[in-house]
Amino acid sequence: MRGFLDALYKASGGLAAMFLCAIALAVLAQVGANVVDALVKWITGTPFGLVIPSYAEFAGFFLAAATFFALAYTLRHGAHIRVTLVLQMLPPRLRHAAEVWCLLAAGLLSGYFTVYMVLLCLESWRYGDMSTGMVAIPIWIPQSTMALGLIVLTTALLDELVSVLRGRVPMYERETVYERETE
Repeated sequence: MRGFLDALYKASGGLAAMFLCAIALAVLAQVGANVVDALVKWITGTPFGLVIPSYAEFAGFFLAAATFFALAYTLRHGAHIRVTLVLQMLPPRLRHAAEVWCLLAAGLLSGYFTVYMVLLCLESWRYGDMSTGMVAIPIWIPQSTMALGLIVLTTALLDELVSVLRGRVPMYERETVYERETE
């Protein structure tokens, strides 16, 4: 099971990276079209009017997908912003209890958002909701990337909760602990 979960988190991070590359390509394509248009206008006086249809909308969808797919991966690698000022001052037993409480609360909140994102995605699919840009696409498609990212995040939070309940150091702190030991 550990191998499957680690592969899931890594795949989720890979998808986030892929969507970031897709954003760069969409914006680069539009910038290239603008440059060609400017050159043609300068030479002929009339631009072609090159446009990548709905590129900004697609970039927004890709950004949402990248953000949500990156959540679990960044959690596992300790890259989320955490305020540990109070936690680091607590005695070990109290720190463990606070860590359990934080993971439980985060898992419950993430689970709540996951359920409602999945329901929203299903509702959009059922009603045939479409995006409003030049290229109309079913809105459940970008919503499903958000729902999948939340499913993986909730899984990662519950995975960490189980690990902490078993007395292990959370994965997101292992690099931090290692860095402190090597200094």
